[in-house]
Amino acid sequence: MAKLLVLLALCVLLPALVASTRVLRNPLILHGRVYCDTCKCGFETPVTTYIAGARIRVECKLRDTLRVVYSTEAVTSSSGAYEVSVADDHDDQLCESVLISSPQKDCASAMPGRERARVILTNNNGINSNNRFANNLGFIKDEPLAACAQVLKLYEGDEV
Repeated sequence: MAKLLVLLALCVLLPALVASTRVLRNPLILHGRVYCDTCKCGFETPVTTYIAGARIRVECKLRDTLRVVYSTEAVTSSSGAYEVSVADDHDDQLCESVLISSPQKDCASAMPGRERARVILTNNNGINSNNRFANNLGFIKDEPLAACAQVLKLYEGDEV
């Protein structure tokens, strides 16, 4: 009887364990960029700069407990871009790309609403590519650039 229970447990638990640790044949590549909001507008403008050496974290949490089950960090390139290779399928998890730090002392405060970006890290969604793209993440410059007044005029609408 004990052998039958062990065999039954293996038949039920082993597939569940394998399903929870699905390794992708071709890893997903998460792409993103980190910028400095040089005009303190809350969005990217023609004078926005991208931050080399910024640190980000990619993390995935269980939906029910919000416990982090996957986490990795990356540093942006000279163009402010980052790429993270993700080998595991995170189908039913909440995954985000999150700002950690900026090397620019005058642009080191994370911008509310742009400090994290939700990402989909699964192949079970109909996307026929292993590339995934996060919205750009942003820090706010302490003092806006002098050119910002002219740039902001581009965004003013004609009054009727």
